[in-house]
Amino acid sequence: MPWVLAGAGLAAVLAAVGLVWRGGDDAQAPSPVAASAKATQSVGARGGGGGAAAAPSGVEEAEAAERRFSDQTCFPELARFNDGVTLETFRDWSASLLASKDPLVRDYLKAKLAELIGDDAKKAGQVVDWARDAQGAEFQVLLSGLRESDAVQKPQVAARLLEAGLDKGLSIERRAGMLSALDTQKHLTPDAMDRLADFARDPASTEAGWAATRTLGRVMARESENLGDASPYLDRLITIATDAPDEQIRHLAQTAPLHNSPVLDAKATARFERILRSEGNEDGRDAAAQVLAMSSDKEHVLETFTDAFQREQSVCVRWALFRFSARVAGRDALPVMANMATVDPRFQPLYGIFETLYAQGNVDFIRVWNELPDQNPFGCMDRHQ
Repeated sequence: MPWVLAGAGLAAVLAAVGLVWRGGDDAQAPSPVAASAKATQSVGARGGGGGAAAAPSGVEEAEAAERRFSDQTCFPELARFNDGVTLETFRDWSASLLASKDPLVRDYLKAKLAELIGDDAKKAGQVVDWARDAQGAEFQVLLSGLRESDAVQKPQVAARLLEAGLDKGLSIERRAGMLSALDTQKHLTPDAMDRLADFARDPASTEAGWAATRTLGRVMARESENLGDASPYLDRLITIATDAPDEQIRHLAQTAPLHNSPVLDAKATARFERILRSEGNEDGRDAAAQVLAMSSDKEHVLETFTDAFQREQSVCVRWALFRFSARVAGRDALPVMANMATVDPRFQPLYGIFETLYAQGNVDFIRVWNELPDQNPFGCMDRHQ
């Protein structure tokens, strides 16, 4: 259910949940003062004092009520919030609505913030500054609204997010959020790609390095969809996949090419061969086999798979080498697969199945894969569940 609750859209959503104001043409929403009086708890501007104070009256009471939104009656409050909020008042006004802990309210606040930012780089910069010290749900709303805004595509906004994400003065968790907010970019500059890749290879980067790697992969996939050049991203990702000390970061980089299926040139093929030979984690070797199946040099990859199969000790990686040989060359891979079944007799029944499927005229690997009676004969996929 989309929660872009602005203008007429807000009324439609409130109607859907049965919260439209009761009555016909003469029905009116409760005034700000009345709504504030009905609230079981009022939340004023951030940083209020702790002592008792005299009750405001007249204009002061109305102005105070404009900033108060009850966390007990949050849905009726959204209409009043939606009509009056500006970017300058967003942080104070949204505080009590966030206190409701309602995920739908948070979705609305993210969408409303993106609308308020629009295509204005200055407003987006203000939100980046707020996010540097925001906590919990507010931090998530600020960055989510920012990443969904048009302004996040502005070079100066992307640069500020990158600087914040690489700022050693911020916590790793906060830096991870900043770098994740970059993943909607349509393009990254070579300098930004280099800095993200270098950071991901830093032993201290941990989850922020993982976010940097994911951002590189997602922007690469988007650039590829838009018929752009994905090779600069792939080059940095292979560097991370080979050199990052963190196993999870390496594996994320190793699997990133699977989301846009690039055809590997000779250089990229050689680098993934290195991963297949040297990666200590068998999931990484499994991923390398799958990526190598997209190489332009089919004959060379089959030779690589034949050699790797003989040296490989993991049956799961051997299963990857076996089945992805069929993806590399179709029925022309059957002699290679027959040799693998000779090396490891556990694969002889599987070879018979592949041979039968190709004899029936199947050509496409996906069709062959879908026709297999058991796609998980060694229980390898259970490790990822």
